[in-house]
Amino acid sequence: MARDDRGIPPECRKGHAGMPETGAGFDLQDQLEILIQEFRTSEPPMPVFVVHAQETADDDAVAALVRQLYRGQGAHGTRCAVAQDAYEGDTQVRKAAAMVRALSDPKKWGGPKAVYRRYAFPRLRLVHAIADAVKKLENESGGWTAPGPDRPEPAQEHRQRLLNQLATQRWRPKDTPRWRSGLPLFDMAHILPASLVTVLAALLARSDWYVAAASGLGFLVLLTVLNYVLPGRAPIFLWLRRESRWFMTTTFLRTADHEDSTEVSLLRPVRSWKAIAARAYAVAQALKAGDDFHLQLCVLALREDLRDNHRRWSWDLRGFKRPRPPVLFLPHADADNGGLAFIRAVSDVRSRRSELDPLLVYAAVRSEDVQGLQRDEGQTTPPADPPPPGFSDRLRRWYREWARDLRAEQSPSRERAVLPWVMKIPLPHDQLKPLEGRPRHGRAAGGPTLARLVWALHTLVLVIALTTAGTIMRAESLHDRYCSASVLTANQDTWLEPAPDGGTECIGIATDGVRFSHWLPASKTGVDAKNSSGVDEPPWTVAQLEQLIAEQNADIAGPPAQKYVTVVYAGPLSPDPSEGSSLVKGAEELGGVYLAQTVINENSSTKLRVLVANGGVDLDHQTEMARAIAAYAARDPSVVGVVGTGRDLKSSRTTTRILMEAGLPIVSGTNSATYLPREFANWFSLAATDEWQTRQLGLIAAQLRTPGKKQYALVLARDTAKTDDRYTSEQAYYGQEMLDQRGFTLLKQRRYTLSGGTPELRQHAQEICGGDHVPSVIYFAGRVEDVEPLMTQLGTETGCAGKPLAILTGDDLSKADFTRGESAVAPAPGVTLYHAALAELEKAADRTNFYVNAKEYLPGLEKQTVRYDSPAVASGQTALAHDATRALYWAATLKGSPQSRAATWVNLRTVRIEGMATGVIDFTDAPLYRDRTGHSIVLKVVRRTREGTSETGVLCSRMAGETKPLTVKECAIDGPG
Repeated sequence: MARDDRGIPPECRKGHAGMPETGAGFDLQDQLEILIQEFRTSEPPMPVFVVHAQETADDDAVAALVRQLYRGQGAHGTRCAVAQDAYEGDTQVRKAAAMVRALSDPKKWGGPKAVYRRYAFPRLRLVHAIADAVKKLENESGGWTAPGPDRPEPAQEHRQRLLNQLATQRWRPKDTPRWRSGLPLFDMAHILPASLVTVLAALLARSDWYVAAASGLGFLVLLTVLNYVLPGRAPIFLWLRRESRWFMTTTFLRTADHEDSTEVSLLRPVRSWKAIAARAYAVAQALKAGDDFHLQLCVLALREDLRDNHRRWSWDLRGFKRPRPPVLFLPHADADNGGLAFIRAVSDVRSRRSELDPLLVYAAVRSEDVQGLQRDEGQTTPPADPPPPGFSDRLRRWYREWARDLRAEQSPSRERAVLPWVMKIPLPHDQLKPLEGRPRHGRAAGGPTLARLVWALHTLVLVIALTTAGTIMRAESLHDRYCSASVLTANQDTWLEPAPDGGTECIGIATDGVRFSHWLPASKTGVDAKNSSGVDEPPWTVAQLEQLIAEQNADIAGPPAQKYVTVVYAGPLSPDPSEGSSLVKGAEELGGVYLAQTVINENSSTKLRVLVANGGVDLDHQTEMARAIAAYAARDPSVVGVVGTGRDLKSSRTTTRILMEAGLPIVSGTNSATYLPREFANWFSLAATDEWQTRQLGLIAAQLRTPGKKQYALVLARDTAKTDDRYTSEQAYYGQEMLDQRGFTLLKQRRYTLSGGTPELRQHAQEICGGDHVPSVIYFAGRVEDVEPLMTQLGTETGCAGKPLAILTGDDLSKADFTRGESAVAPAPGVTLYHAALAELEKAADRTNFYVNAKEYLPGLEKQTVRYDSPAVASGQTALAHDATRALYWAATLKGSPQSRAATWVNLRTVRIEGMATGVIDFTDAPLYRDRTGHSIVLKVVRRTREGTSETGVLCSRMAGETKPLTVKECAIDGPG
């Protein structure tokens, strides 16, 4: 509500104790509310109103008027304090100091209607603590200043005794309750924030929430013990407290120890402590005199505390929440209670300091004591000639004149040295008479401020609740989405995807300590086990390799830091037992990459850093993996290329294009896609293409064909319509084309499906074996895990059982180990398997150190004899990944120095490395967008033995780097079965 035309606040319409009863009370109440109204929007100067009667007989009525104003302001919600009639002390100054000490109790200010929380007086309490320490030492030593002429006490000992006493008092006034605010956590200005910073630091380090909470709680308990429990020591973080900062920076105390440092700093606790100790000792020396300095320092601390309690732009906006200034009422200000000395001290301190403070003082002074409020003779009442028509108008005029003259009155050169901050108001006798009827009085607008409504405890609770709920939801979302997440952050290079078996798999590129092995089932941690498809697991685990690779990378990072290039292995590191998918391929390829890294780092000045990327089960998420690799490569220029992507899928084109656009060349060890080298310049593969493989298998098909006789053949392929697999379709297409070229009569191509991970082959076997035309050759375009079910069905169907039948298939069958007599995979009676393999290891074995290095560095091989036919490396997956890594590293470190990503791409067409596990890696004859020659190839035959097991043999082969074509004579077979 706005004030009326005279500037008077609106009428207070509620009856309450302390309502004005006299004309003077009415006018003083209005003047007080005018100042309060102005205080809500500005900082008007607050005088010390000294009211006194013009007639001595009215002194008691004036005192009653001040008490009445006190009760009225308490009812209005003003923070009020009232002075007693007497205080202890042998001088006026000491009595006034005792008055100020009493005012340091927050309970003295404000009744139940006062808004916001109680006042705090840390500065004033610090001054009292030093005064109490001085008094304690004087009483103990019989006079602290003069220990005795025979043993003069040095200043350093004085200082130490003072600090010891202050530590015993905990730098608080004597007899202060230890837990004055209940639990100690609520009395910690810096301990609680420090603990919160500890929690935040732990969260930003992506620790688990319970680790962050435990760190913060442990730090909180530790600091609490140091701050509250340990006796006889100063509070922790003393130099960072607001009272200490004031204590060191106020110019009021500067002259006491001008030669000592006053610097306080968070980063210099020792120096800050020494500065505070020196200042405390200097102040203690000055307090011993007990003169005006003690009182003025107490008044200064009081006003600074009140200024801080009403500081608007504080963290809690407390100045906006306390729209009414504090008012101190002195019903009897005289020499007996130190009131006059207090009034003089307030005026002196305000004149010395230039800042405004919010304290408003109403003091009733007897007529005979008014002269004691000026230093020299002079006018004791405001000018009143010509007097305004009414007392209220005169009162407002006096205030305007006082405020106008305040600047000049504070000047020490004024001839009439009055107390400039004292405004004396004489009260006529007629203004002290009770008014008839209900007296009315004004009241400044007292509604809750916007800051109190918005920035309040209930708002804080709501914000905390919403923030906590949002944090929990975000944390759950991050943990559900990403492989490595804390409460606030997550590693976005890897994320979680649903796995085919109903679980989750981690996809992306592993950075910052992420391990894909953490998402592998427990059954995949065994060593030298055989999986459900009869494929031998390698003697090492993915977890072991990830740890070893991480150690190699850590050594490169230093100290000291070394030159290096980064290669990303991108492969399938998630198994799916429900679909029969194995982790063998990823584990074996990763073993080859690690072996190459170890050998390179042992023998080269430019090191190889390896990052591991997972494309999921059968690389079903390889496109997303490629995007993660490209995004990381954009941040890390040391990434020069990718090794892996060893499965031919429908997404292979997109994957290759993403990496090409990122400037990353790909060197694959096992991907036999025919179209990729023809379409992408960044594609390099050690594997023979599907088309070229089937042409070599055609050399065997030609021998199975009897000239002049009609022979039937068909292609049996896995149905991949609902999958991303393209390898099977490529094999089926080129296999059918090859059989047709070799003169076989082709039967309708058959596609079998999977049910629960098991191939549905029974009906196909019945129709193949029970039909009118039984094929003599089947081109099997399937996966190695489907071979055993096929053999079972062919061995039990009439028309096929025991009859000669040749099955041709691609390189996927090389994953199975047919060399062991106890192998679960064996051809059915009468069936002969012919398959291709991508790596000719035997011919290259005597030219490479691959097997020596494998025995030395690969886990699980230390006590084994490692040869080209050892189960751990016989499939060629490890050898091919090793050679691909070595080729990419060679291009990335041409002339012995790290090359850029673009240079690595260009240098790959100059790569020729001998002594590799598969032979000579030669990309010099790799033309753009055309097939290259010199692939490694092996054609193998697998026959059933009389014992029902299998035996395998090599028909013909070429190691990498050889370009001489295979011939039918070289690949001769004994017959169709």
